[in-house]
Amino acid sequence: MTKVIKRLFFLISLLFAFTSIVFAQTGAIKGFVLDKDNGEPCMFANVSVPGTSFGAATDENGYFSIPKIPDGDYTIKITYVSYDSIVEPFNITNGKIASKTYYMSKAAFVLGETVVSASREEMRTQIRISKVKVSPQQIKQLPSIGSEPDIAQYLQVVPGITFTGDQGGQLYIRGGSSIQNLVLLDGMVVYNPFHSIGLFSVFDSDIIRNVDVYTGGFNSEYGGRISSVMDISMRDGNPNRFSGKVSGSTFGTKLMLEGPLVKFKEGKTSLSYIVSGKTSFLEQSSKVFYPYINDGLGLPFNYTDIYGKLSLNSSDGSRVNVFGFKFNDDVSYQGLSNLGWDAYGLGANFIVVPSGSTVMIKANMSYSDYNISLQSMDAFPSASGIKGFNLGLDFLYFLGKNQFVWGIQTLGFNTDFEYYNSVGRLLQQEENTTELATYFKYKLNLGNLLIEPGLRAHYYASMGDVSIEPRLGIKYNITEFLRFKFAAGIYSQDLVAANSDKDVVNLFYGFLSGNLNTPDTFKGEELTHRLQKSEHLIGGFEIDLTKKIDLNIEGYLKNFSQLTTINRNKIYDDIPANNKKPEYLKKDFLIESGYAYGVDFLLKYDQDRLYIWFVYSLGWIKRDDGVSIYNPHYDRRHNVNLVTTYRMGKKQTWNLSARWNLGSGFPFTQTAGFYEETDLYNSLNHPYWSSNGSLGVIYGDLNAGRLPYYHRLDITLNKVFTFSKYTILEINLSVTNVYNRQNIFYFDRVDYNRVDQLPIMPSLGLSLTF
Repeated sequence: MTKVIKRLFFLISLLFAFTSIVFAQTGAIKGFVLDKDNGEPCMFANVSVPGTSFGAATDENGYFSIPKIPDGDYTIKITYVSYDSIVEPFNITNGKIASKTYYMSKAAFVLGETVVSASREEMRTQIRISKVKVSPQQIKQLPSIGSEPDIAQYLQVVPGITFTGDQGGQLYIRGGSSIQNLVLLDGMVVYNPFHSIGLFSVFDSDIIRNVDVYTGGFNSEYGGRISSVMDISMRDGNPNRFSGKVSGSTFGTKLMLEGPLVKFKEGKTSLSYIVSGKTSFLEQSSKVFYPYINDGLGLPFNYTDIYGKLSLNSSDGSRVNVFGFKFNDDVSYQGLSNLGWDAYGLGANFIVVPSGSTVMIKANMSYSDYNISLQSMDAFPSASGIKGFNLGLDFLYFLGKNQFVWGIQTLGFNTDFEYYNSVGRLLQQEENTTELATYFKYKLNLGNLLIEPGLRAHYYASMGDVSIEPRLGIKYNITEFLRFKFAAGIYSQDLVAANSDKDVVNLFYGFLSGNLNTPDTFKGEELTHRLQKSEHLIGGFEIDLTKKIDLNIEGYLKNFSQLTTINRNKIYDDIPANNKKPEYLKKDFLIESGYAYGVDFLLKYDQDRLYIWFVYSLGWIKRDDGVSIYNPHYDRRHNVNLVTTYRMGKKQTWNLSARWNLGSGFPFTQTAGFYEETDLYNSLNHPYWSSNGSLGVIYGDLNAGRLPYYHRLDITLNKVFTFSKYTILEINLSVTNVYNRQNIFYFDRVDYNRVDQLPIMPSLGLSLTF
């Protein structure tokens, strides 16, 4: 396998060199398209050369390149939604490259139909299968729980995504568990993006530039996870003036500040900063505002998130960013456990286009550290940590409407884990792991047919395994209003969750890696590798029902051909004396397989004042551990989300938004009976005859029961007061769980006590932007 990856590196290097030579033989025009007011990139602007067939679109960095242009005089035309068009002459002489940064001015008046048409054009020219692109404006269209919009609340209405609840909720995407979802922040891996109260993420939505959510079928630039990707990029600070936002509500408070260190001027280099901090005081405020929760004890959720970024933008469009974060979370669940985690990271990335070349070079580097601990009320403590670096280097060739990408990625991390299972056995591991990957992807535009093949080679050093992973995306524009799309791929990962999919409530979100103590066979067949692997098949249609109504239908199949899970039932040490004992009673980890399949429907209506988003998801998830076939705890058969936003008033300064969610019940293991459990773990001489034992539980079939249906209505009323061009006051009144539905969180079997999700919670918030 080592020879295979070396040959693959060699072939891609030859292709890289060949492409450079071919496209260096003709003229080209390249450049960046930026906002004239703040220097932010104008993403996906249309760039054309009138009178010719030459054209391109800018990428997420505002960059474009149009190659193979013969010598002569031409005109470039740049159009972008909500901006005035640019029309300028340019010249190609002796096959050289014309280069310039273009600055676009915002239009004085924009028709809503223009925005819709631009969105439709992107649908026709981008494959976008199983991909949802999220902007800060879209996040604000949802009811803001706690009067503060958050990406965690928006993700709950994305097709194929399931959250397990308001408290301790985690993200599950089309059958994939949390650890199988890759989360990136400006290229840095984030190991836990959500707080224990599942309504909030660690990210400040006010400084998000863009979020790409891939629920499956993602291409070769992403790897190391077998289910999904969430790629988040943060915007730069204001390069023109000092500004910010301060907000507070019954849930928490936030402060964001930004400004220039070197002011932005057209054609000059600028340096800006942005800093954001938010914290929760729910533990204190809930006792005052929500005394009916937990018998007056309040909501014991505490978190603090701090993020900062420095951005250097040069006159030629090159960019350098340095950023860092510090996130923490602490909670004490009623009668259950104390949980706390802490994370910090530092990273940098840059974009540069060398003079005389149309190739864009992108790089990122980062280091992060994440630690979590759990102290259960009736069990031993658990702890887990992961720290390490990741590096990436990409070369992008913009070939008009086509694009070739080649990249290399490496990461190294240390995992440290300590856990006691239900019978008091200690599971412990510390491992250093290194991964190296190379990939290429080619975007080919053939008119009505878009093809995006890719290939990834991922080497896992601690296991000595190489995973060769072909990927493919296709879109065919059948008509102007009907499009077919398809994606397929093979995926792998090393990281293993320090919890089990059999658990009903997953609080402890830890990590394991490396060559784990697993069986050598699974279902009678010898294992050929130790990696976790999956295969995706996704197909669907996009239909423009009217000018303002879109329908998206996608069916998916994810085959999890090999999974690794922690062994909750280990009793014996894995030593020669126990050779005759079953492997599932002595191995630290077990092998499983499984699958997920289903269909997602998304209906969207977007008009000047009214916005409607309707999602229905139908899905099945199964796991096979070699002994039994079961549904994991996040297997939700039906999931419905209805979101509406209505803008009121002459100047649309009033906004009323609502979200209703209906979900079928999750699986759980029923209680079959109780018994007296005698403590013989510490000593066989324990006088069990003279003391009372503890209450033991006899469990029924694994996850054979179903919890009741979940449903909840949230409403937000927002009023905007504009005092000047930069000074804006917003008042938010929101109500979570309007009709006070009692949705179950978990059931305490020993105390025979039901614990519910959050009850009705009104909140009032104020925010001032300046």
